[in-house]
Amino acid sequence: MKQIIGILIFLVTGLLLSFYIGFHFNSKEQDLAFDDEQSGIRKQIVIKFSHVVAENTPKGLAAQKFADLVDQKSNHRVKVEVFPNGSLYSDKEELEALKDGRVQMIAPATSKLGGVSSKWQVLDLPFAFPTETAINDGLNGDIGKSLLGSLYSQKIKGLGFWVNGLKQITNKSHAVIQPNDFKGEKFRIMSSNVLKKQFELLGGQSKPMDFNETYRNLESGNVSGEENTISNIYSKKYYRVQDYMTISNHGFLGYAILMNEDYWHSLPAKVRLIIQDSINETVKWNQDHYQSMNKEQLNLIKKESNIQIHELTSKEKIEWIEKLNPIYKQYEPIAGRKLISEIRNIQRKYEKQLFR
Repeated sequence: MKQIIGILIFLVTGLLLSFYIGFHFNSKEQDLAFDDEQSGIRKQIVIKFSHVVAENTPKGLAAQKFADLVDQKSNHRVKVEVFPNGSLYSDKEELEALKDGRVQMIAPATSKLGGVSSKWQVLDLPFAFPTETAINDGLNGDIGKSLLGSLYSQKIKGLGFWVNGLKQITNKSHAVIQPNDFKGEKFRIMSSNVLKKQFELLGGQSKPMDFNETYRNLESGNVSGEENTISNIYSKKYYRVQDYMTISNHGFLGYAILMNEDYWHSLPAKVRLIIQDSINETVKWNQDHYQSMNKEQLNLIKKESNIQIHELTSKEKIEWIEKLNPIYKQYEPIAGRKLISEIRNIQRKYEKQLFR
C-alpha cells in the first residue's frame, strides 16, 4: 500500500513540475513574441498624428485606417491618436510642429513641401498627371522615391503618399471654361509658387490661404473661387457658396505621410516595421478607393445643390494645356531636369486617356 501511495505522490509531483516548467517557458515565449530585443515596448507608445482635412475624405479615412492597423498589428501597444480638421495644428503650423517634435506625424499636401525641397514643386505643374492611373504609376515609381528621398536632409522621414485626386475649379461669378474666363477673378490657392504662376498665366489672381479658412473667404467674397478635389469641395461644403464648377482635372492633390526622423529612429525596430507595413497597406487601400469616393461625392453635390457643372472637352483641355505649357520650361532648373523628364514620360504614357 505504501508503495502505491509513493508512486502516486511521485506522479502528481512530476505533473505539477511539468506544468510549471511548461507555463513558465510559454510565458517567456509570449513576452518575447512582440518585445523582440526591446524592453520599452511593454509601455504603450502614443503617436500624435495631425492633419487638416475632414474625416470623411480620402486622407481622413486613410489616417484612421492607418491608426486602426497599427493598433491591431501591435496588439494595442502602439496607439496613433489622429487629430483631423486642423484641431491640433493648422496648415501653416504643422510642418514646424513636426520638426520641433510637438507632433510625431503629419500628412501635408505635397504643395506645402516646395519650401523643404524644390523638387516637390514638380507635382504642382498643370496636368502633371493626366489621369488617376497616372498618379498611382508616378508616385509608386521613381518620382515618388526621389521626392521622399529629398526629405532626409531636413530630418524628416517620408513614409509614403495618400492621394485625394485631381483638382477642379469652382467660381462664384461665372463659369470658367476657356483660359480667358480666369481674367479678373481671384482664386484661393495653397501656398505654392507654381500654383501662383499657373493662375498668372491664365490671367487670374491668386491668394494663398489655409484650407480651413477657405469657406468663410468664399462666402464673404474675399476670393471668388478656388481649386480643389471633389471630396474636399463636398466635405467643406464649398459648393454651397459657389455657383459654378468646372471638371478640369488640371492639377494633382495628394499628401506626403511624414514622421519626425529623430522620433522614427527612437522607436524600437519592430514598431518601425509595424508602422511602415501599416502605411503600405493604407497606401494600397487609398489608391483603390479615392476615385470612387470622388465620383460618389460628385453625385451628392449634384443632388444637394444647383451648382452648374461643366466638364472640359478635349478641345478645351488643349487650350488650357497650351496656355500653361511655358511653366514647365520655367521650372525645369528649379525642380530638376530629371524629374521634369519623368513627368513628361508619364504624360506621354497616358495621353490617350486624357483626351478620351
